[in-house]
Amino acid sequence: MGVNKLVKRTLISAAITFGFATAGTANAIDWLMVQGTEPAAAAVPAHVFGFVQANYMKDYSSANAAGGYVPPKLLGPNLTSQSGFNVLHAQVGVRGTGFPFDDHINYFMLLEAGNAATSPNGPALTDASITLNYIKGARVRVGLFKYPGSEEAMQSTIATTYMDFSEVTNALLLERFPNAGFTPCVTGDPTCAGPNVASGNVGPYTLAQLQAGYSLNTFNAPAGGFRDSGIQVFNDFDMGNDWSLTYAAMVGQGSGIQLQNTDGKYDTYLYLATEKNLATKGPANGLKFYIWSQSGERLLEKTLGAGLTSYKRDRSGFGVHYMAKPYRVSFEYISADGMIFEGPDKPNFTFASTNGSTAKANGWYLDGGWYVPGTKWELDARYDTVDLNTGATDEHKFTKSTLGVKYNFNPRAHVTLNYELRDFKCTASTTPCTNANKNLSGVGNKVGVRVTTAF
Repeated sequence: MGVNKLVKRTLISAAITFGFATAGTANAIDWLMVQGTEPAAAAVPAHVFGFVQANYMKDYSSANAAGGYVPPKLLGPNLTSQSGFNVLHAQVGVRGTGFPFDDHINYFMLLEAGNAATSPNGPALTDASITLNYIKGARVRVGLFKYPGSEEAMQSTIATTYMDFSEVTNALLLERFPNAGFTPCVTGDPTCAGPNVASGNVGPYTLAQLQAGYSLNTFNAPAGGFRDSGIQVFNDFDMGNDWSLTYAAMVGQGSGIQLQNTDGKYDTYLYLATEKNLATKGPANGLKFYIWSQSGERLLEKTLGAGLTSYKRDRSGFGVHYMAKPYRVSFEYISADGMIFEGPDKPNFTFASTNGSTAKANGWYLDGGWYVPGTKWELDARYDTVDLNTGATDEHKFTKSTLGVKYNFNPRAHVTLNYELRDFKCTASTTPCTNANKNLSGVGNKVGVRVTTAF
């Protein structure tokens, strides 16, 4: 290849360990190899790493006619206010070979202690995996880790360009898990502890109700965090002429960061990517094409007293990423079949008249960046859209345009400023949409600033 593979792998390892080795490095690397392997000549038995992200955000949405608020009008993950400070991520991890005399065995562990969707009940283990590098062309990774798939989802949280995920990634890939059973309760009762109250419509609530203890967070389980526990076979290959090929096949439990398999079934994940290294412009630059799919099932009790039913949950996508500083362009398309989360209006998987558990959805994002030459500044812009419950009587369409500015203090610290322009609406001319739009009307713009530092 144009750049020595060992040097490239070492730089990639540094990018994930420290967050980003140089401004924008994390946008054009092989995340499967970065997160699952250690470069043989540069690995150590144990390397401690981590990062902190602290932010301030303000949501300019207005309440519905009755003074009630729904999730997109409040700040996550708590959904109790429209402005405030948060330590969204505080992660610490350790990775390495484990055994100095055998660098064929790698491990990776990561703990989340921030106020994030993956840690609603306190600090949570988000990654714990072992990679065996004994079979030529087929590395084997076992444990809990990010599954192969969407480029946006696989990126290191430290290195993401924007403060919020695109709407299509948030709605279709950042999985929320229905609770295991259903105990009836009084609607709006903040002391209700029924284990599946989220199957029905919840809210909207006024700010006074939220302050009194009413909650829009009625799912007990943490969000999936684009992770699963299972076994993965993967590797990358030098194809010549500065082209490389990466593949992955994984079988997982379909339970996110929860180490359980309640339905006894498994998800399958497939991934294939090819990338041309633009060596003359540095190891961070490349042209990448990729395609992926995931297929599984989920249990859900969508009707009170009806018992749990298994529904399919399939996702697939493809994309292209180009980076040759000072420019960056990315596009990704994602489609979904089954288990469509309808939380942007009220947190649940099904309305009374339609069924998100068997619905379809699709969406895409287009992202561009300019690294201002000779400076530490970066300018970013992204447009994203998602169409939920396509063809149904409560079809929703959400679009968002994000403008961003980033300043890199040094290779391990930066500050990000984002401004989001949002348009959320239910698009069908039906009663479900009429009611939903009473809540979605008034979804406004959002502004935020975030400071990130890694060690």
